[in-house]
Amino acid sequence: MTRYRLYAAPLAVAVWSALLASGAAHAEMSTEELAKLAQNPVGNLISVPFQNNTNFNYGPLDKTQDILNIQPVYPIHLNEEWNVITRTIFPLLWQPALYPGQGSTFGLSDTQFSAFLSPAVPKGLIWGVGGIAQLPTHTSDVLGNKRWGLGPTAVVLKIEHGSPWVYGVLANNIWSVTNSSSSPPINQMLVQPFLNYNFKGGAYLTTAPVITANWQADSGDTWTIPLGGGVGKIFHLGKLPVNTQVSAYYNVETPEYGPDWQLRFQVQLMFPK
Repeated sequence: MTRYRLYAAPLAVAVWSALLASGAAHAEMSTEELAKLAQNPVGNLISVPFQNNTNFNYGPLDKTQDILNIQPVYPIHLNEEWNVITRTIFPLLWQPALYPGQGSTFGLSDTQFSAFLSPAVPKGLIWGVGGIAQLPTHTSDVLGNKRWGLGPTAVVLKIEHGSPWVYGVLANNIWSVTNSSSSPPINQMLVQPFLNYNFKGGAYLTTAPVITANWQADSGDTWTIPLGGGVGKIFHLGKLPVNTQVSAYYNVETPEYGPDWQLRFQVQLMFPK
């Protein structure tokens, strides 16, 4: 065990130093350029976003649910024409009681892994297509589904040169590909339109509602449709760019026991390649 620790510590330092060097190499980018890069889901950017979503009036007891998504993004350079952008979401879920006498539960929910094939030098519209997998990594039965899931995913966006606007949409649909006697089938769509207006100096206005449809649910419980927005700002820790953001969304359509509204806060460590 001691030998592994001796090897692991220098390795961790080396990886962190390489990432810091990557950030330093791109310190000459303006904060506005860094903001636009952060807003591109298939940008050539190593990043580690920590996104916390607090859902209010959730469940039959109108409790507060909290989800911290740790979402490392790593681009893979295939050749001069193509990149593969990988994104993994590790959700840490605080699940409140759903009935009197039940306790709350905290742990890891189901992990999602996406990979987008995207042009290395896009012309006009920026796009990526690929697949998404859902893995039953939950640490408690109340935090996830025991079935594995697969499906397609795609993103298209526009970053106009000389314009403050960045806008586009990301979508996926996941179906279960394994069986479970204790978990329902998975057939869920996610659509996330996003619109950002960037100011000089790295501040920006943003809206990026996460619209979901659970096709397995009853007709009145299918959709979650939020409306809202927020603000963001690029900061620097030394030479390391950090993208911060806070926003709020009200659910104009939600399942019977879905939350009324959501507060979202994100800190994204950026390591441009």
